[in-house]
Amino acid sequence: MNTKAFASQADLVEKQVSFTRLSENAYAYTAEGDPNTGVIVGDDAVMVLDTQATPVMAQDVIRRIREVTDKPIKYVVLSHYHAVRVLGASAYQPEHIIASRDTHDLIVERGEQDKASEIGRFPRLFRNVESVPAGLTWPTITFTGRMSIWLGRLEVQLIQLGRGHTKGDTVAWLPEQKILFSGDLVEFDATPYAGDAYFQDWPKTLDNIAALQPNALVPGRGAALTTPEQVQAGLQGTRDFISDVWTNVKAGVDAGKTLNAVYKDTYAALKPKYGHWVIFDHCMPFDVTRCYDEATQHADPRIWTAERDRQMWETLEG
Repeated sequence: MNTKAFASQADLVEKQVSFTRLSENAYAYTAEGDPNTGVIVGDDAVMVLDTQATPVMAQDVIRRIREVTDKPIKYVVLSHYHAVRVLGASAYQPEHIIASRDTHDLIVERGEQDKASEIGRFPRLFRNVESVPAGLTWPTITFTGRMSIWLGRLEVQLIQLGRGHTKGDTVAWLPEQKILFSGDLVEFDATPYAGDAYFQDWPKTLDNIAALQPNALVPGRGAALTTPEQVQAGLQGTRDFISDVWTNVKAGVDAGKTLNAVYKDTYAALKPKYGHWVIFDHCMPFDVTRCYDEATQHADPRIWTAERDRQMWETLEG
């Protein structure tokens, strides 16, 4: 008898939305551990970072943007390829959708499968999924490494600081104000999803974020971090979680244990420290499975399909 509902299908509680002003240019749309959206208001245009999961959900972001500015929303930036981050893009009617070349390549390789997988896992995060246009969300501009977008005199740097949550992760950095939008490279009081991660690279990427010395940071999930001390706590919490998963899984692999045994051991080891974080039970099977892959024979993440999701869940939680 399977006691745990598959993934987050039983998660039906609506979250309270906050729209936090970090500076005269930077805002954070957050919802108690649901996926965040960043907003940058420049001299002549608005940039949105991560779109929400459907166009209907994106309308709430647009409503809040319109409470602070009437400037056109010209740019949408995708911090990475996951459906929950990109499928709301059409609502903003942007002139350009920007992503790293690595993110573009992941959309080509696995966008369709990932979309079906994510919608099946997390129905509440895809409210009004019928409002998503047919097909995938495609960038109109891609870059490698780093690029700057100028919103009038305001510079927004889009930077790949290393692999972590995915191989295509992009952060947005306001160098003059030292404000960073991290996407899912950093979470705060929310469990990192690592089903498409690079466990051995992620801590170094977090070090690269820390080296920028942000005064404020908008994580992928969780409240906006508005002081250097809070930023440090967010980075440390994410780093500790990723390191703890890797350490426990690697020990199990080295001892010749099966995925099932490694999962049970790792879950038990991490539950006391992280069990109160949002979506802990949802993420752990995916995180441990990917980590086990990386520690054994799969340097790169395997593609998740709706069927693979179900098989994995049955194996670990059935």
